[in-house]
Amino acid sequence: MSIDTDVIARIRALCDGETDEVALMATIACELHHSDDRFDWTGFYRVTGPELLKIGPYQGGHGCLVIPFARGVCGAAAREKRTQLVADVEAFPGHIACSSSTRSEIVLPVIGREGRLIGVLDIDSDRPDAFDQTDADRLEAILAEVFGDL
Repeated sequence: MSIDTDVIARIRALCDGETDEVALMATIACELHHSDDRFDWTGFYRVTGPELLKIGPYQGGHGCLVIPFARGVCGAAAREKRTQLVADVEAFPGHIACSSSTRSEIVLPVIGREGRLIGVLDIDSDRPDAFDQTDADRLEAILAEVFGDL
């Protein structure tokens, strides 16, 4: 099961013309979270300082407030500017357990104009191996479309 193309179309329509990063993040987190029962936590961590992510708009239980680029799956996505597709979080070196129910996750860098790292999109699942390459491809495409010119 991959992310439905209908939710991607809704995100595209809802975000059309909006330029505020936080408004875009809130809209995307809400639409994604409520579209798929695999998603236990869906949200953004924003770059707020050198090598530092802080929690942004999200849906689900409480998340970690601060994540350094040097730690966890979110840190790896930010540091490498590359999607992290993690089938088993227990097998990921340095995984940060913001929630004990998380079994797998996908974290994607959010890149703006001229390669500026805006933050990361983090989606956690309480199911093992919940995400696939099609999820990654669809999410990467919509993030590039929404945030690429900001």
